Amino acid sequence: MRPAHLYRILDQEFLSTSEGHHTPVMLWGPPGVGKSQIVAQVAAAHRTPMIDIRLSQMEPSDLRGIPFRVESRVEWAVPAMLPDAERHGAWGILFLDEITSAPPAVSAAAYQLILDRRLGEYRIPDHWAIFAAGNRQGDRGVTYTMPAPLANRFSHFEVDTHLDDWVAWAYGNGIDERIIAFLRFRPELLFDFDPAHNPVAFPSPRSWEFAHRGLQKFADHPELLRGTLQACVGPAAGIELHAFVDSLDQMPDLDAILAGEEVPVPSEIDLQYAVAAALVGRALRAKGDSAPRIIGNILAYAGRFPQREMGVMLVSDLHRAIGNDLFEVPGFADWAQAVADILIDG
Repeated sequence: MRPAHLYRILDQEFLSTSEGHHTPVMLWGPPGVGKSQIVAQVAAAHRTPMIDIRLSQMEPSDLRGIPFRVESRVEWAVPAMLPDAERHGAWGILFLDEITSAPPAVSAAAYQLILDRRLGEYRIPDHWAIFAAGNRQGDRGVTYTMPAPLANRFSHFEVDTHLDDWVAWAYGNGIDERIIAFLRFRPELLFDFDPAHNPVAFPSPRSWEFAHRGLQKFADHPELLRGTLQACVGPAAGIELHAFVDSLDQMPDLDAILAGEEVPVPSEIDLQYAVAAALVGRALRAKGDSAPRIIGNILAYAGRFPQREMGVMLVSDLHRAIGNDLFEVPGFADWAQAVADILIDG
C-alpha cells in the first residue's frame, strides 16, 4: 500500500483509541522504504510522543521488568521506557520497531503487551496506539518468522514505494530539488533493491535523503562528490545522479521565468525535469504579496512545455507542495482550461 494511504490508516488508528476501536498495526517492508517515518509523521501531526522500542535489542526481562521482593511477595519494576500517562502524556504512540528481528523469547514477552495492552500489573494508557514494523524474510535482514500467535494480534500492511508520495514529502522537508528532478527523470531508481545481490548501498527513500545531505556537504568539492553520492545510493545510481547534476549548468534563467519573461523551454528532457522541480521549490519559498504573481508565472511557463504532460506533472507537484491555495491563483483557471483534455483523459 502506498505511504499516503498508510498514513491515513495509522492516523485513524491513532484517533480510534478514544473510542476503544484501536487495532495494533504491523507494517511490513524492505529496508529504507520509510516505515518508521510514516509512524513518526503521525506522531508529529498530533504533537504527541512516540516511544520507539527496538525489540531486536531487547531481552525478555527488558519488557517484563525486574523482580524485587516486597515482604513475602515478588513484584515487578515496570521499565521506564514503557508508556506512562503521568510521565509521557495521556496520548501517544508505542512503536515496536524491528519486531521481526527480535528473538522468539522477546516476541513471546510482547504477546500480552500487544493484544491485552498489559504486562502483569502494568497497563498501557488507554489513548496510546500500538504500531510495529519489520522486514520480510526475503529482504536479507536478520529476521525470524513471526509466530502465528503474535501475527494474529495485528492488522498487517505492506509498505510500497510511490514516487508522488515521496515527492510530496521531499518538497515538504526541504530535499534538494536536484534530487527530486532526477527521480522524476528516473522514477525506477526511487527504490532499487535486489536482495539476491545483497548490496551495501542501494537506492531507497532513506538513501536519497542521504544523497541530499551529500549534495549540501560536497557540492563545492567536485573531486569528492561522485564518490559520496555512490556511497549513499550505490555505484550505478550515484554515477547517474552525478552526471545529472553536472548537466544543470545549462538550466534556463529561473529568475526570468518567475518574473514572467518569455524564457524558452529546454529541449533536453532531463533539463525539463530539473526546471520543473526547481520552479516548485521556488514557489514554496515565495512569500507575501508577490507569491500569487510568481506562481501565476510558473503556471504560464508550465503551459509552454512541448509535451503537455510535463506541464501537468509540474502543476501536480505544485499542488502537492502548496495545497489548495494554488486554485486561488488567477492563472490557474487558464492553465486548467488549456490542458482539460489531458486531465479528463487521465
